[in-house]
Amino acid sequence: MARRAPPTQVCFLYIAQTHQILHSLPIAVALAKGWPQFEVHLAATSQDQLDYIDAVLARLGGAPVRTVLLGPAWLRAVRLNGASAPPKAAMLVANLGRLAGYGAVVTPERTTALVRRLGVTGPKLVYTQHGAGDRGGPFEPRLRQFDLVMAAGPKQRDRMVESGLVRPENCAMVGYPKFDIVEALTPQPSSPFADDRPVVVYNPHFDPRLSSWPRWGLRVLQQFAANDRYNLIFAPHIRLFDEAPAADREALAPFADHPRIHIDLGGPAAIDMTYTRCADLYLGDVSSQIYEFLRQPRPAVFLNAHAVDWRGDESYLHWTYGPVLDSPEGLLDQLDAAMAGHAAYLAAQQAGFAASFDIQTRPSSERAAEAIARLLGAGQGAA
Repeated sequence: MARRAPPTQVCFLYIAQTHQILHSLPIAVALAKGWPQFEVHLAATSQDQLDYIDAVLARLGGAPVRTVLLGPAWLRAVRLNGASAPPKAAMLVANLGRLAGYGAVVTPERTTALVRRLGVTGPKLVYTQHGAGDRGGPFEPRLRQFDLVMAAGPKQRDRMVESGLVRPENCAMVGYPKFDIVEALTPQPSSPFADDRPVVVYNPHFDPRLSSWPRWGLRVLQQFAANDRYNLIFAPHIRLFDEAPAADREALAPFADHPRIHIDLGGPAAIDMTYTRCADLYLGDVSSQIYEFLRQPRPAVFLNAHAVDWRGDESYLHWTYGPVLDSPEGLLDQLDAAMAGHAAYLAAQQAGFAASFDIQTRPSSERAAEAIARLLGAGQGAA
């Protein structure tokens, strides 16, 4: 009787902040449940990441996966500028031997491409993305190092292929696996406020060259604090305050106990779509979270704090989904107008969402798992 070949080990790697985890974890679960020829490892560089993964898996009913805390311990303890994760490149270097032993390494970020330059050629490299925004920054030369690059929809796929960074045969359009699990994590997201005022989620980006926060952010919060028309959820991109100096956090102190302002700088609700699902209006600049918000079309307002000449620029396509403000003054009046005038932007929002996400009856996470299985030469899975 022929001996069955041992399962191929596939590593889902997490070396950045927790917001990236939900973009590939559903794929890991689907691969582990549907493809018994693979042994799925979830490898993280901090215990906080593993604790979050364990909590998510528990909410999903578990999965036949193995979690791995990468070392060494002294490097896990390094936190440059107070960051929530140890240095990515250093952790990759320290774990080259372990990573080289996998059949595939699956990652939601691009820094992992470094292992190719450091001589790790055995495992297939898979990039899942961690958002479906419009900015051109993610479309860069490191994409060429990956054997498989996933796209959420035709917008991402076409831009990557047309740029020459990704070959058509190396690109799998799979939809958005994160959407597969948000209802399981938070079945009915509720507002953090007890009253029925409209809720605005303010979601500035972390990059100071693009973000509305450095120039206008405190003025935005001050206007909400001084007016009782709206409740505000301040849930910036998790990286905005991840390495911020103490003075930046102290600047939020006047708003910490405000009855109409809820601040979340990176907790679970800030990364699992709780806020983008329960808010009535999105206020932001360039974060890809606008597309998660538009899963249910609603009013949106954008802050042009850098006087960008954005019209016709594909990196600012999302600014066609609502009014774009060139000043933060009179903000709440502008929000009133956006709420009343949402119908003028509805068609653009719907078209933008459809171009960003190839949503089908079959779950995105299963489609992505199948793409990985095909890359590794597997036959039909159990699912």
